[in-house]
This record gives sequence, C-alpha cells and structure tokens, in this order.
Amino acid sequence: MSRHKTDEAAMVLRGVGRTYRQGENALEVLRGVDLTLHPGEIVALVGPSGSGKSTLLHIAGLLDLPDKGDVYIGGRRCGKLDENARTMLRRTAVGFVYQFHHLQPEFSAAENVALPQRIAGEKPKAALQRAKALLEKLGLKDRADHRPGELSGGEQQRVAICRAVANNPRLLLADEPTGNLDPETSETVFAELMSLARTQGVAGLIATHNMDLAQRMDRAVTMEGGQLREV
Repeated sequence: MSRHKTDEAAMVLRGVGRTYRQGENALEVLRGVDLTLHPGEIVALVGPSGSGKSTLLHIAGLLDLPDKGDVYIGGRRCGKLDENARTMLRRTAVGFVYQFHHLQPEFSAAENVALPQRIAGEKPKAALQRAKALLEKLGLKDRADHRPGELSGGEQQRVAICRAVANNPRLLLADEPTGNLDPETSETVFAELMSLARTQGVAGLIATHNMDLAQRMDRAVTMEGGQLREV
C-alpha cells in the first residue's frame, strides 16, 4: 500500500500481529492483519466469540499495542507512539461505543456527551451546546438534562453514541453496540448510529454477531484463524 493511500485513509492496519503469553504457552490471536477504512465507510467486523474481534478493536483504537505491524490513523503512524501521545490521539481521533454504555451516573446526558470535549480542552459552554445538538439529532432533546438512571436502555446507548462522536473523531469503533437491547430498540439505535456516522463523515468498524445488521453496512470482514477476510 502506498504512502498516499495511507494518508487518504481514516485508519490502516498493516501486518498487525498480537500474541498473548501465559507461562510457556503462546496464543497468537492476530496474524498479519491488514485493513483499511476510508472516511464515511462503515465496516462490520464479524466472527465467533474468542476469535480476536475485541483485540483488533483495542489495537485499532490505540488501547493496546501490536507485537508486529503498525496502525495508521489519519496518515499518522501510531505503533511507536508513547502512552501519552496515544492518549492524546485517542481523545481527538477515536470514538468508542461498547455493549454497555459506561455513562457517568452522576452526570446528565448532556454532561456525559460534553465530558470528552472538556477533557480535550473545549470550553464548558461550547461543549454543552454541541452535546445538546448531538442529542437532539438522536431524538433526545427532551432527555438532555436526565441522568442515565432516568433513561431507558436504548436512550442510554444513544447518549453513548453521541459521546463517541462528540470530538469529531476520524474513527468510530463499536463492540456489539446493540447487544444488550431488544430487537426493536436495537434496530432504532443501529439506524441512528449509522445516520450519525454518515453525517459526521467518520469511518466505522462495528463488531457484531447480528448478520442482518452486518449486511446493511458498506462491507463486512470476518476473523478466521487470527486473520481477516472479506465476507
């Protein structure tokens, strides 16, 4: 892959390998993984439990380091960055959505969405304004001042999605984002996640066991034997 294409991509994994060791035993979870995501492209990551999907997401999101290969985000080589540099890049370039929302219970919905903006240095008023605008896009205008315990499961996950894109990241990573929701709510939340990602122009890698949802993304890749292949 040329350097030019690396610069154009939102995220590139090149020859990524990851091995976990327990005593004398070694488990090779990722083996030479290559993946390119372009701005506005939403890709499904499928595969059985234990196949390495979460490990791949953690490496793509700079939460873990590969043993081999490298990660590029927005053309920037990230594999050799120290922890502080990776943390700074995660704050601005990467958004995460997990199966459980992980909202701060003492803060309102708007405050939860404003929090990553404040950490990144945004002023309080501007952070809250953007938070409320994002919540309104996902139909939560009237719930902005409610705390997570006062929201339904679907509403909590929509707040988490808003929080993930609050800093206009290049890359959105989601690990079973609708896994804890009933089918009807899952459908609504997925549609809103896709719509918001498209609006923001963010590249998305979404791990899911739901093949119906996977088929509605731009393309799907699956983990097999520590490697990725197109579905």
